[in-house]
Amino acid sequence: MPKFAVNKSPGGVLIGQREMTTVTIPSSGGEASAQELGEIFREHGQFVYRTAYSVTGNRPDAEDVLQNIFAKLLTRAISPGLKQNPRAYLYRSAINLSLNIVRSRRSQNLAGDIDLQKVPALAIESRDDDPLHRHLLEAVAQLTPGTVEMLILRYTHNYSDAEIAKMLGKSRGTVAVTLYRARAKLKKLLRAAQKRESTHEAH
Repeated sequence: MPKFAVNKSPGGVLIGQREMTTVTIPSSGGEASAQELGEIFREHGQFVYRTAYSVTGNRPDAEDVLQNIFAKLLTRAISPGLKQNPRAYLYRSAINLSLNIVRSRRSQNLAGDIDLQKVPALAIESRDDDPLHRHLLEAVAQLTPGTVEMLILRYTHNYSDAEIAKMLGKSRGTVAVTLYRARAKLKKLLRAAQKRESTHEAH
């Protein structure tokens, strides 16, 4: 996983760094705003990146999500939601942008057997070119953003049901039921994909 840092640069605020690649975002919000966002980035940047990578399964896409989120924040005043709960605010932004990326990709006829108890966590451990992994991400992208939020928190960030409920403002019962239904729906989607793949190969 790439390491990120916030530094000053002549062109603005450097919000991302991966190996020898740097991303510079011009600062139009003033010195105070840039410094405040820098602190938020230092504290939550890795969390946002890991979330984006879990959904997209692609390092460049995850970096784009991270960059786009903070680039947009630099062009506007710090919102009350961001100040009150920055992790939840950034998390929802990362999920929504990541899902948009996955849903914009061309659908691919890839399927296979996967341990559904480890569904989103697979994105962290798998190779970017793993066909089963890509197919799984497409199935996850068919879920609602709220459901994906819970899945990623549970299986990628290892949050408990109680921690998920607290972060997202839901009851523990709602979280448990949503995760159960999400796993069942993913099983159904993957089995349907396997059936389509078998039919396609037969022809």
